[in-house]
Amino acid sequence: MPTAPVALRAAIYDALIADTALAAALGGHRVYDEPPRGATFPYVTLGEARILDASADDGPTQEHQLTLHAWSRQGGHKEAHVIAGALLAALDDAPLSPDGHRLVNLRFSIADIRREADGRTYHALVRFRAVTEPQA
Repeated sequence: MPTAPVALRAAIYDALIADTALAAALGGHRVYDEPPRGATFPYVTLGEARILDASADDGPTQEHQLTLHAWSRQGGHKEAHVIAGALLAALDDAPLSPDGHRLVNLRFSIADIRREADGRTYHALVRFRAVTEPQA
């Protein structure tokens, strides 16, 4: 059985690949753990994760703070905002089933959209908070 962080990340990836609104915003299923060399813009990458112990007396529980990154070069912030909105719609309170674990909740936390130093790439950081516990 995979660890909760590995299982949750896989469930999030599967949900994003299956989401038609996100695919439409990206112009295809462009969701990567690490983007391939020369990846076509726009795309989404699975980013940083922080895992915290949130255990109580009834067993091990983990809190996950997850960041997704949306990358755009369409000029202006609009595309990055649209993709961030699609990520929020796809994942906020989504009924995911991480292998071997129960997802207690998955909630949108915060998003930041900014222009990168190259002056032409827009970057949306979309953060979520999830809680998992072992499946009974």
